[in-house]
Amino acid sequence: MPSISWRARSVQASPIRKLKPLADQAKRAGKRVYHLNIGQPDIPTPKEYFDGIRQAAQGVLAYSPSQGLDEALDALAQYYQTFEIPLSRDQLIITTGGSEAITFAMLAVTDVGDQILIPEPYYTNYNSYAQITGIRIVPIETRAEDGFRLPDRTSIESKITPKTKAILFCNPGNPTGVVYTKAELEMLAEIARKYNLYLIADEVYREFTYDGAQAISVLQLRGIEDHAILVDSISKRFSACGARLGVIASKNPSVMEAALKFAQARLSPPTLEQYGLIHLLKSSEYKNFVREMIAEFAQRRDVVYAELQKMPGVICAKPQGAFYVTAKLPLEDAEHFVRWLLTDFSLDNETVMLAPAAEFYA
Repeated sequence: MPSISWRARSVQASPIRKLKPLADQAKRAGKRVYHLNIGQPDIPTPKEYFDGIRQAAQGVLAYSPSQGLDEALDALAQYYQTFEIPLSRDQLIITTGGSEAITFAMLAVTDVGDQILIPEPYYTNYNSYAQITGIRIVPIETRAEDGFRLPDRTSIESKITPKTKAILFCNPGNPTGVVYTKAELEMLAEIARKYNLYLIADEVYREFTYDGAQAISVLQLRGIEDHAILVDSISKRFSACGARLGVIASKNPSVMEAALKFAQARLSPPTLEQYGLIHLLKSSEYKNFVREMIAEFAQRRDVVYAELQKMPGVICAKPQGAFYVTAKLPLEDAEHFVRWLLTDFSLDNETVMLAPAAEFYA
């Protein structure tokens, strides 16, 4: 039998999804399972989004331009302007989800064998994207005991080699909920300038901040216009994960020219879904929707965090953003515990599905 590729062998199974068979088994046994393992909002997608799709659903469903519909690009540019992030059409490309935006960014700035620094724990699929593109993630260690704040500049610089091409970070953080301060971001910007690195910011959770915290965009940092790449998605802020619409944005023309070549190779981002986005962003309702969703998630965060604080031996920083909680438990094997919750535990015939954090590390 012919062998499969190294790439196929090395890409990890999703730690978020691989325990699904155990959850399915628990449900068949009559248990109610609360899914706390996946970043899928349960709040209904705005009606205006579906209205836009219905209005466009006629005639030929054609390819959109590879970079996205002009009207969708303009609507996104206006959205970013509300955050004082000025972008023109040629500085934006609509992608098939944030996943493709991250992959495009990696492909644009690295060659096979190059390295990207990422604070860990991090969104686990970064591992998969790196393995698919043939690069290596070098982790920047952060600790639960320190609230997952970035280490000092010396610690980060010690990781840099001639193979290092970029620093990738998620702000607000998945899965830590950390929101980086202006000082932390300016430190990363200084490192990027000093070592001529790209700074790739995953800003999918931009609006999801709590207790007065604010997420500063990488495109709001001065003096690094040629270094900064923003990747984004509508999945979370509009509860539209299935739309598969993302964005890659940069003021570096070489990065955007490279990303456009990749976009042309995959032909087109989803067409109907762009019409939904256009209609939603033209309405005034999307801001109210996001505001109400964040208020709901803040309340849920407070409940979960308060209960975790009552548990002896649990170390947990209060998330400032996103909608995840990463807790360090007094256990030898988190995955074993997560499996046990699904196979053996129940309270009033209910249980929870969690995501073990080991695979959110390099």
